[in-house]
Amino acid sequence: MLLDTILFVVAEDSYFVSHRLHLAQHALDNGYRVVLITHGNKYKEIIEKKGINVYNWNINRSSINIILEVYSIVKLRQMIKDIRPKIVHAVAMKPVLYSSIACKGIDAIRCVFALGGLGFIFSSQKRYARFIRPLIIIALRYALSGKKNRLILQNIDDQHVIIRHRIIAEEQIRLIRGAGVNTSIFSPQPEAVGLPLVVLPGRMLWDKGIGDFVECARAIKAKGIAARFALVGDPDEHNPECVPRGQLEAWKKEGVVEWWGYCDDMPEVLRQAAIVCLPSYGEGLPKALLEAASCGRPIVTYDVSGCREVVVHERNGLLVPLKDGRALAAAVEKLLHDPELRMRMGRFGREMVIAEFAEERIARETMRVWEEVRG
Repeated sequence: MLLDTILFVVAEDSYFVSHRLHLAQHALDNGYRVVLITHGNKYKEIIEKKGINVYNWNINRSSINIILEVYSIVKLRQMIKDIRPKIVHAVAMKPVLYSSIACKGIDAIRCVFALGGLGFIFSSQKRYARFIRPLIIIALRYALSGKKNRLILQNIDDQHVIIRHRIIAEEQIRLIRGAGVNTSIFSPQPEAVGLPLVVLPGRMLWDKGIGDFVECARAIKAKGIAARFALVGDPDEHNPECVPRGQLEAWKKEGVVEWWGYCDDMPEVLRQAAIVCLPSYGEGLPKALLEAASCGRPIVTYDVSGCREVVVHERNGLLVPLKDGRALAAAVEKLLHDPELRMRMGRFGREMVIAEFAEERIARETMRVWEEVRG
């Protein structure tokens, strides 16, 4: 008997491994055949060892070359026809747009589209974002048309934006809060000895609040408070908000923060941390903060979409008004001075993640969407 195929379309194989591999494993465990279309070969062997067929797709997240983009869609459509999936599960803006266009006219395919966050185009007030936003809205309306399609969003604020712009009918939206956390791997450990470490885990983007974090570190150190501050992640050169490597190196040389670059052992990073601080300007639902909470680490973050879904103010962390540098520094300083408060917040965060954000729960909720569109 031929198994129904779920086809994941994801821009980069690294993202698939970190955010969607557990969903693919859940699909395999429930009798689906799983195929992945993605860019990059770094993790191909790891993925294929799970029993997932991988097709390479030459997509550039930042490209606006019309000829190359049309070719990407044509190539994607041909691969989809060859694979003949029952369900296409596309993740993030460009894969969602291109997959939906590529699937037009193929009646046997059901589409599930997942947006981890609405991203730079919807959050930024820069000229380029304001110019292209109406075009993206029109494109999304066309791409997501079709009553059998479903759109997965991660937070209620993004849902309100999608509904306000009439991109897809409300009854076709499913709210699934995050990508899930492996609570066995991300488990509580005692704080490391020595100076308390404040960590920002994420891509080095201005709209992740990298500059805000550096100024926070500078303000706290100017008071003579003993603490370390570390940026953990690499620049994303495909993103308009990318922090230049030269700037990161300059901060590191100045001594205001450490820059560790990309680390593939985040449980170890979080074991060393006393506090996790992500002053992002907006998220879908940040996996980095879920992992921090699962490890029993208190969080400081801005009171913005996505981040406020993870933090219950004064229970597992502190929410700070957007771009309020003084309040951000005060919140971090408060936790630095109170180890017992850090422990209490860490315990609450761990309990919350187990109850609401564990991988198993997210996988079950996603499976229900697949079964819904499958009919």
